[in-house]
Amino acid sequence: MIQLFTHGTPNGHKIAIALEELDLPYEVQIVDVFAGAGQQPDFLKISPAGKIPAIVDTDNDRAVYESNAILRYLSQKAGALWPRSDAERTQAESLLFLQASLQGPMFGQRAHFSMFAQETVPYGIARYEAQGETVDEICERLLGARAYFLSSGYSIVDISFFAWYYAAHRSGYLKEQPERLAAWFRRVNDRPAVQRGIAATPVFPIPPRKVPA
Repeated sequence: MIQLFTHGTPNGHKIAIALEELDLPYEVQIVDVFAGAGQQPDFLKISPAGKIPAIVDTDNDRAVYESNAILRYLSQKAGALWPRSDAERTQAESLLFLQASLQGPMFGQRAHFSMFAQETVPYGIARYEAQGETVDEICERLLGARAYFLSSGYSIVDISFFAWYYAAHRSGYLKEQPERLAAWFRRVNDRPAVQRGIAATPVFPIPPRKVPA
């Protein structure tokens, strides 16, 4: 059994989607990190930085934190959603690091400045709106003519990128995405396990996007 400690964030959605896709039994425990629950001593033993998502695999009493590390752990446990060839495994690992170092931070800052910040900061809005467009262009190029990010098909790489694009879609950015990227999004979004994973955790209301003064 997988205990999933999470909240309704893109990184949290990644893990619930993967668990549904991999058909692994799990239970959800909501950790309201915005109310400080992530800093409770018991949770810090599971996730040292107090971040969600995190999991505990009760089969071996093993804790795993950082969303893409969890995705990799779950794919290994289930023996699915991971490429078999050495070349594609290298590509998959590179893409997971790219998602964690580029898409997640840039989309997160875009959401902060364009929707959640109490003040309107024109520089921050302009910078991260532009960074978001750059990420879209990179993903469009990485997809190429493929249906998914890897030639071998749907994988945890798609789940990792999709969760942040799902949040972007809710924020009204999908209309601005390149054609192949938008088609990829629809393809992943239509998967029943993806929809079940999203429904497994709450989603936050998203304020309207700010317009710089």
